[in-house]
Amino acid sequence: MENLFAYGTLKDKEIQERIFGRILKGTPDNLIGYVSSEINIEEEFGIIQYPIITETHNTKESISGMCYQLTKRELELADTYEGMHYKRIEVTLESNQIAWTYTAVE
Repeated sequence: MENLFAYGTLKDKEIQERIFGRILKGTPDNLIGYVSSEINIEEEFGIIQYPIITETHNTKESISGMCYQLTKRELELADTYEGMHYKRIEVTLESNQIAWTYTAVE
């Protein structure tokens, strides 16, 4: 199993059901040394704002989210869902768990 830290749309139960065919069970966790902002992505019906994280190295800044356990196949499905504007990176959460999460493609 793989850990995935979700801070945006992947926490939404309807999206989880659509992507993974199930609702994920997770635990609240924090990502220290990151901030959240928004990026604009052109969708079928216009420009939509989505959350994105940026590393700051400041331990006073953090992002709240959920840590989910996924199979490798489900992680690949999450990659497809996130698309070309996001890349998957490995991070250490406040709980000391290693997890994957998504940030902007540079």
